[in-house]
Amino acid sequence: MSIIEKAAQRLEQLRQAGVETPTLAADPAADAFIANRAAERPAALERHAPAREAAHVAEASVSSGAPSGTSGDVAGRGLRSRVVEIDLRTLAAAGYITPEAPRSKIADEFRVLKRPIIKNAQVGSASSVAHANCVMVTSALPGEGKSFVALNLALSIAVEVDTTVLLVDADVANPNLLKRMNLPAAKGLLDLLTNEKESLADVLLRTNVEKLTLLPAGTPHQRATEMLASAAMVDLVQQMSKRYPDRILVFDSPPLLVTTEARVLASHMGQIVMVVEADHTNQGNVTTALETVENCPIVLMVLNKTTHADLGGYGGYGGYGGYGGYGGYGAPAKIAE
Repeated sequence: MSIIEKAAQRLEQLRQAGVETPTLAADPAADAFIANRAAERPAALERHAPAREAAHVAEASVSSGAPSGTSGDVAGRGLRSRVVEIDLRTLAAAGYITPEAPRSKIADEFRVLKRPIIKNAQVGSASSVAHANCVMVTSALPGEGKSFVALNLALSIAVEVDTTVLLVDADVANPNLLKRMNLPAAKGLLDLLTNEKESLADVLLRTNVEKLTLLPAGTPHQRATEMLASAAMVDLVQQMSKRYPDRILVFDSPPLLVTTEARVLASHMGQIVMVVEADHTNQGNVTTALETVENCPIVLMVLNKTTHADLGGYGGYGGYGGYGGYGGYGAPAKIAE
């Protein structure tokens, strides 16, 4: 009996035994090869079938955009945001709040600062306004500590039980939030504004702080600052505000007296935190800056870098700062950088 005849006989025996084997009727040699392979490893193939099926289901879930696990930052295409590791020990040493750090003066100060912000952002609250979950942290001039306040505010909100936070580096001409967290440059806000093919989930960075997500400034662009006043930026703010109604969006913005685009961005915010450097920024600059955002319904003020010795110190600074109401909102707080 020839090899092909033996293989054909074996194939028929396998079929009678209920083993499903594909055939190529026009090619008896191929049919014989299939029969031999099926005879060699039918049990092994059957053992691996569940694993292959599970892998197929997982792959289909990702490709179709269905969630595999949980993530609020999964886009319709099924792509996940990257996960980055913040060195929390180094961050704490630089004077920032971290989730596992013991209670401190600066942590208490930011608790006082964040409480009305969160309350204002809650849907249905008495002070609820449009885009109330969009909070812009700014200053009149550079160097007053707005990025320090923005990052600490976001870290403080991230330890809340029922609230998550997205920190946006909107100071696109001078981005530094990733540097402060010792993270490498990454795509972000400018990529979304200049490239329609980029999606929000492509550029968001999830962190090892469970409830903190980052949106970096992104790839440098020659018209970076002007992009803040573009229609694309307006659409993006509205999209993020509606997409994450239970999340506080903290925007680290350019100083108000340096670029007019920061004032345009402010017009799309529900809340503004105005950082003022103690014993440095003159009253005229503060007044002018406040006038540029007077149409925003909620403006809070933070006095930063205070150095009153009678109130102690933190990280080389100390003292009493405060944020007060502009338009009737506000409460006292202490902030030190």
